[in-house]
Amino acid sequence: MEIVLYPHPALRWKSKPVKEITAEVRGAARQMLDLMYEAKGVGLACNQVALPWRMFVINLTGKPEEKDEEHIFINPKIVRRRGTQEEEEGCLSFPKLYGQVRRASDIVVEAFDLDGHGFEMDLDELASRAVQHEVDHLDGVLFTDRMTEAGQREVATTLADFEALFRRQQELGTVPSDDAIREQLRKLEP
Repeated sequence: MEIVLYPHPALRWKSKPVKEITAEVRGAARQMLDLMYEAKGVGLACNQVALPWRMFVINLTGKPEEKDEEHIFINPKIVRRRGTQEEEEGCLSFPKLYGQVRRASDIVVEAFDLDGHGFEMDLDELASRAVQHEVDHLDGVLFTDRMTEAGQREVATTLADFEALFRRQQELGTVPSDDAIREQLRKLEP
């Protein structure tokens, strides 16, 4: 398992709900947390590791020793949004790229944990922003999509560089074709 970079097709994939919490799902969540810590992140969605499942992991401290801050969200739904906030965001699938994104300031999210128990969280500040960012990933929406037109123009050259590198890797055969990746995602759907 590895974190995929833009414009990998998994990042635009609309994830399917997890139907059963299996050993494979639990193992993927653990691996995702480990990858997230290694990359110095605070959240990671299944799309970012080329899995088409509606699941993401978060630890807002970014510290692996703070296990009590780890949260797994399976089949999350944001059921309420209030207010707005605009802050800088980044993403592990866009190394060293940051931009201003407007999001709801407060949200209520419902999801399931790894034991299959439903829960609800009322979140604000960074927690609210992180959950919205990860839920967007599950819907194939990227933080760059949420930037203003001016912000998108500012990052256009960097995105083109990501695209050129990815296509070059495909030409060299180190990354499969987009069609082969999409076929693999279809096979992995729950």
